[in-house]
Amino acid sequence: MAQRGRFITLEGGEGVGKSTLAAVLASQLATKGVDVVRTREPGGSAGAEALRRLILNPPEDVGGWNPVAEALLFYAARSDHLDRTIRPTLARGAWVICDRFSDSTRAYQIAAGGVAPEHFDALEYMCVGADAPDLTLVLDLPMDIARTRMKLRSATQDAIESRDIAYHAAVYRAFLDIARANPQRCVVLDASASPDLVAQNALAEIAQRFPEVR
Repeated sequence: MAQRGRFITLEGGEGVGKSTLAAVLASQLATKGVDVVRTREPGGSAGAEALRRLILNPPEDVGGWNPVAEALLFYAARSDHLDRTIRPTLARGAWVICDRFSDSTRAYQIAAGGVAPEHFDALEYMCVGADAPDLTLVLDLPMDIARTRMKLRSATQDAIESRDIAYHAAVYRAFLDIARANPQRCVVLDASASPDLVAQNALAEIAQRFPEVR
């Protein structure tokens, strides 16, 4: 039976460079002989991608989801993602690098959206269970820089990106709080550095945690 693979998640607010880092990490780990699957949330499986469209671009007659409905949609997507992509990949011994996971729900829908933490805990227990990440890299970027990056990246914003600055400030604080509360799993990276240096620091953390890729 194959040894379980490693599960690495990338977290942070909008515009911090998670997708860029995920691509570099997957490429660099592949050069070390690691079988890597790069994925994202919401998304990463057919069902989860369908829910992604519904979450980020609600139908006009809906107008937007309340925080509880949004959290439930995220966990519906996460459950499908885990069953169809993440768990099978880890079971065959491959690694998963995921752009966002449960910490994003904790930051966006719980800390910023106001959903009760006990509801999050129940959903996390029911959907994720023992399949928590082995390592979470939290990308820390000042909000003014992040918002500038977002404007350069796209003229249009989805339902979550377009929320006001107070909401995103709460998200920013929440990610740092999560990292402080979970030092055994989370590492904060300075995302204001160059993409090459961010990737170098991330790879150093991965090598320190997982000796098989040193």
